[in-house]
Amino acid sequence: QVQLVESGGDLVQPGGTLRLSCAASGSIFRLATMGWYRQAPGKQRELVAAITSGDSTNYADSVKGRFTISRDNAKNTVYLQMNSLKPDDTAVYYCNLDYKRVFVYWGQGTQVTVSS
Repeated sequence: QVQLVESGGDLVQPGGTLRLSCAASGSIFRLATMGWYRQAPGKQRELVAAITSGDSTNYADSVKGRFTISRDNAKNTVYLQMNSLKPDDTAVYYCNLDYKRVFVYWGQGTQVTVSS
């Protein structure tokens, strides 16, 4: 069993920055693709960014150039650096661990609110 614990969500003004962290338990972290998803009220959950075990990354078009995903396998932690935040980035952000689509786990979510 893998547990994912997100942290770092907060209320921030437009143009501000936040860094989300997701700490994973277990030994498959380094072999898994890690992702950040978000879900705004009334909307479907969407992929924000993902990073493979080989450090390949992909991003939603809406966050390209503003968000950066990274991982530290020694700490079993994945990060999402969010810059130039916009009100449209307001959502609950969820961490996801996907090991070959055989083992898929979700964190409990962390709230990000961008508002003046």
